[in-house]
Amino acid sequence: MSLRAATFYGLLVTAINVAFVTTATAQTAQNSQTVTLMNRDREIEMALSACPPSVADKAAVYVLEKTGYVKIRDSQNGFSAIVQHSLPTSREPQCMDAEGARSFLPRMLKVAELRAQGNSAEEIRRAIADAFAKGILRPPQKPGINYMLSTENLVPDDNGVVAPFPPHVMFYAPYITNADIGSGGQAAGGPAFVASSGSPYALIIVPVASSGASAHKHPVDLQ
Repeated sequence: MSLRAATFYGLLVTAINVAFVTTATAQTAQNSQTVTLMNRDREIEMALSACPPSVADKAAVYVLEKTGYVKIRDSQNGFSAIVQHSLPTSREPQCMDAEGARSFLPRMLKVAELRAQGNSAEEIRRAIADAFAKGILRPPQKPGINYMLSTENLVPDDNGVVAPFPPHVMFYAPYITNADIGSGGQAAGGPAFVASSGSPYALIIVPVASSGASAHKHPVDLQ
């Protein structure tokens, strides 16, 4: 092999290796299940901003740490406030009633735990499906409400695209579909639609007018 050919071959191999590493790095970033942790006071404030003022002061509060969620205040009224991340890049402050705390909350806690352990999105999906099949997780057993009254919602749509979404309330409706309520889904607009249509965790979503004020504007003393 001539010097020119050897040099060209070396440059070609280098270029291929660089392209491979760049592609792998991009794919790793795209598929990452890591959630960026928030300042604790900021996270508490955001979680409670999902609640009506009449509920916020006595709701349980959860915050996310490296190993998963931890509860930093017990509930005195049956409600629980948490900033969910259904996708690593989403941010979904929620304030759920006692029925939601029995059914939806355990799934949120488990997803965060599995992410912290390094599981992929598909591994998490399978683990949650298995837990549901075994009765470890279960859908709501009665009607209830989950408030998402924060003005800082970043929520995935039906296609998994994370974007701001206005304040709204959610009602538990296991296995219900958009067709059942005469809705074309989120993209079609309208007064209500179903999230997770047809699943055990289906929710009827009803947007509400923003009051322009959150339940808490400053860090909350939980002592």
